[in-house]
Formats: sequence, C-alpha cells, structure tokens
Amino acid sequence: MLVVEQLEVAYGAITALRSISFEVRPGSVVALIGANGAGKSTTLNAISGLVLPRAGRVLFEGRPITGWRPDRVAALGLVQVPEGRQVLAPLTVEENLLLGAYTRRDRAITDDLEAIYRRFPRLAERRWQRAGSLSGGEQQMLAIGRALMARPRLIMLDEPSLGLAPLIVSEIFRIIAELKQQGTTILLVEQNARKALQVADDAYVLENGTIVRHGPAEELRRDPAILEAYLGRHAAPPPA
Repeated sequence: MLVVEQLEVAYGAITALRSISFEVRPGSVVALIGANGAGKSTTLNAISGLVLPRAGRVLFEGRPITGWRPDRVAALGLVQVPEGRQVLAPLTVEENLLLGAYTRRDRAITDDLEAIYRRFPRLAERRWQRAGSLSGGEQQMLAIGRALMARPRLIMLDEPSLGLAPLIVSEIFRIIAELKQQGTTILLVEQNARKALQVADDAYVLENGTIVRHGPAEELRRDPAILEAYLGRHAAPPPA
C-alpha cells in the first residue's frame, strides 16, 4: 500500500533522513522505533507532505505522491495523527471531529460521527466541551477519532503514547490493536518500543536517520540487542 524508496530529508546543512526505504502492506501495522531525534517524525512528515524530501520517492497504492501538498495526500486516504495531538483547543470535541471529514463530500458523515462516539464513549460525553479542556488521553482519542472521520486507507500515528500516564497508554494501544483487528492499515511511530512491538506486524529501527534493523516485530522483540537498546538493559524476551 505504501512504499518509501531511498528517502532523504535535510534541514539546512543537517541531514535528518539518509536514504531510508520500507513498505507497508494492506491491513498490517508497521512500527518505526528509535530514540528521540532518530528521524521517525520526519519520516511521517515527508510522507504526508509537511516537509519536502531532498531525494527519493513515496508511492501510495502505486501512485507517486512525493512532494504533494498535505491536503492532497489526505484526500487520498493517507492521514496523519500528529505528535502532540494538536487538537484545536477553542473548538468543541464535535467541531474537531467534523474537521476530520473536511475532504469528504458523501452523506455518511453523520453516521461516522456517531460511530466515533460509540468507539470513544468519553468523547460522546464531552461532545460540546472545548477540546482544550480535555485530558491528554482524551485529546489523543480525539486526534485519532478526527483522523478516522477522514475514512483513512492508511493512518499514520506519531507518538500516540507521548506524555500519557501508563494506564492511558495501555488504553491507547488497546484502541490501536482494535483498529488492526478491524483491518485498518497503520504506520506507527513510537518511542515506547515495547508497546509498539507488541502490536506491530513488522518493524524498522531508525538510528540517526538510517534504518539499521528491520524484520517481523516478534523477531525484534526477542533480539538481545533490541532488548538492551530499546526495551531496557534487564528486559527479558517474551515467552515462547
């Protein structure tokens, strides 16, 4: 569904991505893991059109979209949930959700809105509340719900657990697992490697803008080097 080939991004004299390549199959969850500053968010921003690559190309369902404007990329069904959630604080929950459907012209928007409220009951309880007054976890649910209102073919989640309490992190990853079970294709950027590798099918490890490892997520979860570098020095491999 998504193919990234030899992608390079630079900010002035600083190279953020160095010829990275990966792919995302339909219905799968692919995780990009790595330390802060490894280039994970830059990768998503280059795919969605928020930054212009210096080299390489991005193909979505076989169509080259490198350098497209973000609104054109979103209209194809390739939707990003940004780091830090970035809800529109002065607007209500419902107004934020409806903004997610701004590229749509069909008549099912109201039905989809009610489906979001069934998926996220806390948003239903707060539908007329200003988004800025929600907790961090509720804002993350709102950001995911807003993306789902676009009826994405592929959803890109940028650090969905960032700054959240452990119980809320577990809830967010339960939602991701549920979306996966329903066949949603997901590209997940996440510093919490343990959680990411539990839900992903495949994973790529980024270091200093370069992919240094990739493979099935279950395999990486058992790799001693990954255990020490990203899951904690004393982490034990999952049971067989």
